[in-house]
Amino acid sequence: MAEKHLFTSESVTEGHPDKICDQVSDAILDEIFRKDPDGRVAVECLATTGMMLVAGEVTTTCYVDVQNVVREVLKDIGYDKPEYGFCYKDIGVITSIHEQSPDISIGVSEGQGAFQEQGAGDQGLMFGFATNETPEFMPLPIVLAHKLTKKLAEVRKNGTLQWLRPDGKSQVTVEYENGKPKRIDSVVISAHHDEKVGRQQIEEDIKREVISPICMNWVDSSTKYYINATGSFTMGGPPADTGLTGRKIIVDTYGGHGSHGGGCFSGKDPSKVDRSASYMARYIAKNIVAANLADKCEVQLAYCIGVADPVSVLVNTYGTNRIPEEKIVGLIRKHFPLKPKQIIEHLRLRRPIYRKTATYGHFGRDDPDFTWEQTDKVSELKKNAEVGKVNIPIKYETPPEGNRGESGVHF
Repeated sequence: MAEKHLFTSESVTEGHPDKICDQVSDAILDEIFRKDPDGRVAVECLATTGMMLVAGEVTTTCYVDVQNVVREVLKDIGYDKPEYGFCYKDIGVITSIHEQSPDISIGVSEGQGAFQEQGAGDQGLMFGFATNETPEFMPLPIVLAHKLTKKLAEVRKNGTLQWLRPDGKSQVTVEYENGKPKRIDSVVISAHHDEKVGRQQIEEDIKREVISPICMNWVDSSTKYYINATGSFTMGGPPADTGLTGRKIIVDTYGGHGSHGGGCFSGKDPSKVDRSASYMARYIAKNIVAANLADKCEVQLAYCIGVADPVSVLVNTYGTNRIPEEKIVGLIRKHFPLKPKQIIEHLRLRRPIYRKTATYGHFGRDDPDFTWEQTDKVSELKKNAEVGKVNIPIKYETPPEGNRGESGVHF
């Protein structure tokens, strides 16, 4: 008998209050990196009715106009009308930024700390995950959830659905059978809208313009739809829900699949292993799965502040490994740079690439700047795992013929 279960993941639009804060934090990081690639940045934001607070620790040789960065991000997102209750032209922007603690600085400055090498910017544990159930090497529910929120933004910005406003969320529940995705059980869309549009039009427009292009070939007659389930979503954005940087860490990663160390990414320069080691862990896990050493892989890296080498490396392949997990750990230590300085250099992380990571997920993206998505270690891993001559095709589940969805479309 087939074993079935449901798994759900969610995503939020770029106009969601928490995502506004993530984007502003990363936009400030990008502005600093354009002028000072060696800058140290840890910026947090809070967004609420009529104001944004930007706070944190920054050590840099350059000047950044924080007020202008905030307003440009809000304008680009689409908060450009006073009737939205949050407009880039007239909100207040408060800043409270100071230098990085010298006790942290010596730990991440080469030649200054107790161990001389550039160490980790903090203690902590970071996870990376990959699965071959989609071409993106990501779980299907989070892939679809991100595509839905991106589609919401697209049809709003291009004028297809003129009643849409910037805030919004999606949620997708996928039915798995024997560990493989088979169908969508339910789709949830919350779409921020103006007061003039009726609920019936909202449901019809969202099904036609948003859900159908993304999910149509994964749904069936039993799929359930929940569109603006409360009946109204006219107040959105920060006036309706205070936003904070780093409050959507599961949206940013794997949608609930795998583990999470708890640290967010946005607003942090790559000396913070919360960000850089999480990217490296994804890079490792994706290459392991792409090399067919396992169908699914989770990698944990853990660090001590001021120390370069990770204190632990762990692999969990959920029983799908084709070689012993101990050997996979050995391959990781041999073929992947794990010290913070090495990670930064290998993945070229001191570049102004971060604002675009702050929406629609940090992983599974087909973008050359997302260096942690490369699978350039596959041949080395196969050769050294002594399975290079074994023809094990990559398997990702697709619906039957005539029932094929867009999960494989990169974005």
